[in-house]
Amino acid sequence: MNKDQIKGKAKDLAGKVQEQAGRMVGSEEQQAKGLAKQATGKTQQGLGNAKETVHKATTPPKGH
Repeated sequence: MNKDQIKGKAKDLAGKVQEQAGRMVGSEEQQAKGLAKQATGKTQQGLGNAKETVHKATTPPKGH
């Protein structure tokens, strides 16, 4: 796992919490901010996944 995958997952989870908190208090603004944070987190996670794929594809296997 790389830092983009970790940070992206953290943003996604924080966005879910914020969205649910907004629902509980009836704040559409907080719900929207939570959804936006989730989207940002998923994008960052995707970037991290792509980096990980490239890294694995360009790194020779250990022991060779």
